[in-house]
Amino acid sequence: MSEPRRSRDRADDSLLTLLGDIPELVRNLVIAEVDAAKAWLAKAAKDGGWGALWIIAALFVLFWSIPALGAFLIAGLSSWWPVWASALFVFGLTLVVAIVLALLGVFRFRRLAKRQNPVQSIAQDVREVRDEF
Repeated sequence: MSEPRRSRDRADDSLLTLLGDIPELVRNLVIAEVDAAKAWLAKAAKDGGWGALWIIAALFVLFWSIPALGAFLIAGLSSWWPVWASALFVFGLTLVVAIVLALLGVFRFRRLAKRQNPVQSIAQDVREVRDEF
């Protein structure tokens, strides 16, 4: 790929010379825009990768903190109830929370399935334009 030409004083150039340079200028502009898009995409991918890594690390720590919270609840409730009853209560509570969260996820996926895909919308528009002409 050739390097874009440096700008120069074009005050003495004729109109035909200036018009003849338009394809090269457009080509240089397109190349510069594509290079800028590649650089932006590389930076965005790097930042997104590091962000995802930190989120996964946070989820890993959270994953191991939930059993510690459960043990804390069982130990606290065992001062009023027997240990087996407090463990059963904490298990039932976490089961109810898991069921509620799963139902929320299922309802969200059902809402997603009802929406029209943008590609389907474009295809429908193209079919309507073809039928019109």
